[in-house]
Amino acid sequence: MAKGKKSVFFCQNCGHEESKWLGQCPACGEWNTFVEERIDTGITKGTTASARAVRESVKAAAVVPLTDVSADDETRSTTGIGELDRVLGGGIVPGSLVLVGGDPGIGKSTLLLQVCRQMAEMKKILYISGEESQAQIRLRANRMGKFSPNLLLLCETNLETIRGVIEKERPELVIIDSIQTMYSEEVSSAPGSVSQVRESTNVFMQLAKGLCISIFIVGHVTKEGTVAGPRVLEHMVDTVLYFEGDRHASYRILRAVKNRFGSTNEIGVFEMRQDGLAEVENPSEYMLSGRPENASGSVVACSMEGTRPILLEIQALVCRSNFGMPRRTAAGTDYNRVNLLMAVLEKRLGMALSNCDAYINIAGGIRMNEPAIDLGIVLAIASSFRNRPIDEKTIVFGEVGLSGEVRAVSMPEQRVAEAKKLGFETCILPEVSLKMVKDVRGIRLIGVKNIGDAVGIF
Repeated sequence: MAKGKKSVFFCQNCGHEESKWLGQCPACGEWNTFVEERIDTGITKGTTASARAVRESVKAAAVVPLTDVSADDETRSTTGIGELDRVLGGGIVPGSLVLVGGDPGIGKSTLLLQVCRQMAEMKKILYISGEESQAQIRLRANRMGKFSPNLLLLCETNLETIRGVIEKERPELVIIDSIQTMYSEEVSSAPGSVSQVRESTNVFMQLAKGLCISIFIVGHVTKEGTVAGPRVLEHMVDTVLYFEGDRHASYRILRAVKNRFGSTNEIGVFEMRQDGLAEVENPSEYMLSGRPENASGSVVACSMEGTRPILLEIQALVCRSNFGMPRRTAAGTDYNRVNLLMAVLEKRLGMALSNCDAYINIAGGIRMNEPAIDLGIVLAIASSFRNRPIDEKTIVFGEVGLSGEVRAVSMPEQRVAEAKKLGFETCILPEVSLKMVKDVRGIRLIGVKNIGDAVGIF
């Protein structure tokens, strides 16, 4: 075999390969994403032996009808953390490969160490760290409580060594922290490069599927908030989880952007404490704590995250602009959507908002883009513009169209039931959704056809 080395260029965004550098990737269209890497090449002889090996592998391949394959949800393993189980779709599927991404210091390693603490009572777990020593992990674990001897630690970055340990120990769960620190001696590029990340992920995918081991991989993120490395990394894994939130705030949100075994609409809410991450089982009550009383521009709206209704406070501040160009700011929601709703208010209700500054904020730092909060934004802006407070026991939801109509939203009954549970007395909702919530008692329901009807209530 004659071996050599050559230079190839990889797109850091999608993993596309080219023989020369390009300014724009022809696969994903991103600019300035190509990096050069040296790879080993080889010319092999003995094609007859290779063909014989291929024929033998084809004979050994087992083909079965789809109807004969059993798929039982009871094979899932609970993590002992209800919010994480919700996001995963009910628990960990054996043989699955899960990628966990998030900003530095957001709590990725803390969450996975808590999973190890909960599951080590019943399962053998291997925690592999390429960034911390065993003593550092132990210091972090001391804050969480007592751990079982079933939790094994390995501080190693060599992929061949890690593979040998996994095949020898045969744990039921493996944690890799992080994928950017792993390297293979067969790949000549540096750890964290496109080739190394792709090769490492491919090895862990083979181990997960071949040995039926569940593997969690921690991935670094770029300044744009996406997982660092080629986009093919997200295609190879079964589930991609993102840990969101301000590292200086106490809450964290775990969101699934890809899940082959469940929904991607569910979220998990956590609160960072001294002893680790604590589940927030009622995020609506958590988000509404500290609401101002009898203040204009404050409205409670309801958004759905999967099957979970979340009540949140929308705040608006509208004031006369001192400059020729009014300033518009949106925190926690889409800026362009706010401009659209303000244009609807000005056109359909005649509000002179074109010469006013407008600041929209979703309290608590949470980010919501569901159209159901449109009516809440509209009423918050109108309340601040007219300086008329909205009753603090009132909740609103509904999508607003360009004609000013209030359109139906999904699962109105669950939203109303959540509002009733938290003590709200009045609910303003689309009139077309009234017939779907007739069974809910103990809360006053007001159906509106357009924003004029909604604003006219106050």
